[in-house]
Amino acid sequence: MFSGPFSMLQPVLEKMILGRKLTGKTMKFLLFMFVGVVHLLPLASGKAIYGNGPSQRTFQEIKEEIAHYGDVAKSIINLTVYGKAQNRSYERLALLVDTVGPRLSGSKNLERAIEIMQQNLKGDGLENVHLEPVKIPHWERGEESAVMLEPRIHKMAILGLGSSIGTPPEGITAEVLVVTSFDELQRRGPDAEGKIVVYNQPYTNYSAAVQYRMEGAVEAAKVGALASLIRSVASFSIYSPHTGIQEYQKGVPKIPTACITVEDAEMMSRMASRGNRIVIQLKMGAKSYPDADSFNTVAEITGSKYPEQVVLVSGHLDSWDVGQGAMDDGGGAFISWEALSLIKDLGLRPKRTLRLVLWTAEEQGGVGSSQYYQLHKANSSNYSLVMESDLGTFLPSGLKFTGSDKARVIMEEVMSLLQPINITQVLKAGDGTDINFWIQDGVPGASLLDDLYKYFSFHHSHGDTMTVMDPKQMNVAAAVWAVVSYVVADLEEMLPRS
Repeated sequence: MFSGPFSMLQPVLEKMILGRKLTGKTMKFLLFMFVGVVHLLPLASGKAIYGNGPSQRTFQEIKEEIAHYGDVAKSIINLTVYGKAQNRSYERLALLVDTVGPRLSGSKNLERAIEIMQQNLKGDGLENVHLEPVKIPHWERGEESAVMLEPRIHKMAILGLGSSIGTPPEGITAEVLVVTSFDELQRRGPDAEGKIVVYNQPYTNYSAAVQYRMEGAVEAAKVGALASLIRSVASFSIYSPHTGIQEYQKGVPKIPTACITVEDAEMMSRMASRGNRIVIQLKMGAKSYPDADSFNTVAEITGSKYPEQVVLVSGHLDSWDVGQGAMDDGGGAFISWEALSLIKDLGLRPKRTLRLVLWTAEEQGGVGSSQYYQLHKANSSNYSLVMESDLGTFLPSGLKFTGSDKARVIMEEVMSLLQPINITQVLKAGDGTDINFWIQDGVPGASLLDDLYKYFSFHHSHGDTMTVMDPKQMNVAAAVWAVVSYVVADLEEMLPRS
């Protein structure tokens, strides 16, 4: 039935199936399954098939390949932490944010920042510098105020939330209902009608607390509230309101919504617990305009061997309209630029293309990155790694990573190259607003793990200025970003996917 090297398998397989004689079709099926299992055996023994061809390599071989980058990693670290590039990312960032200021989606400031960055990247000698057009939201807060009228006069610090509607010119004057959760709001729903709902939700972590900023207006409107005021989503407060995006829901009335300070939210909670009647006058001039023209800003170091394959490094150039947008996300954008600068300065050219993208309108929900994904998703199989820095550029404690188990062990070896600066951890959850589209498509993703307590103390507030930034910490963050992006881009094979 079979000839050649497979003829010896026939009696073996027949004996395996209870000694029965097998038909030709059954025999061929079993042989197909047998050969398939044999081909899978290398995977069970630590071998894997990776990106650019049919090669099979053991993890030990890949580990040895990565170890050869030790000297390159030290050169990058020395240049940015101790050498001529020391403090460069900090100084570049300070020049931009001091010149332009905050960069709200749809604003002239953001438009000017994009123009300046395009010139900067060309002047730095990077390749394929260009702008990719996108449409982005345009919202302005206008004049806003909140005054407690009862039980005493108290002028409150507020920041309207992105996309909120305004109040009538005379404002909204109403009694307050204070709640600590959506569950409490539902229980006390009849008491909310015609009032201003104040949320005093506890801060345990950002992801748990931010739902009140995102959904607070909608939930309050469902029970008949006239407006909502949300305790700022912040890990620490010095009477500082923290803004951010919020979302309305189709079929639910739109009501004005703003953030108040932690201090005022807690004070009103105490007052309410004593039975005090609280009355607030809220005025907000917020207004939305037609979508504006904007751009994602792109620059590259073209790959020497696999130029069609990409390692993407990124941060977002837009910010909220308070502070300077230095931390969120000027730092992330500028260490991403710095990564390419360091690699270029050392005369290195990786096998794959290193692509820098400075996103627009991230704060409005990843608007710029969503449109970039739609434009480039047909090439997602050529993306080896997508990286986003948007959680601060203080002293990083490691790299957050999302990808297959095989890719993770490779990233652990890459991070071991950063032993000279003692940053070697690889943790879970490497997602980010601007790279999640790619991660959902199976592309491995990475982000910096940073001091989140400090980050959310200044996040989306007037305090997000250059004073928060530390040049030495930015140097270290840039070194991590440059080493990881270069080594992954220069490996012979792409990171394996699930």
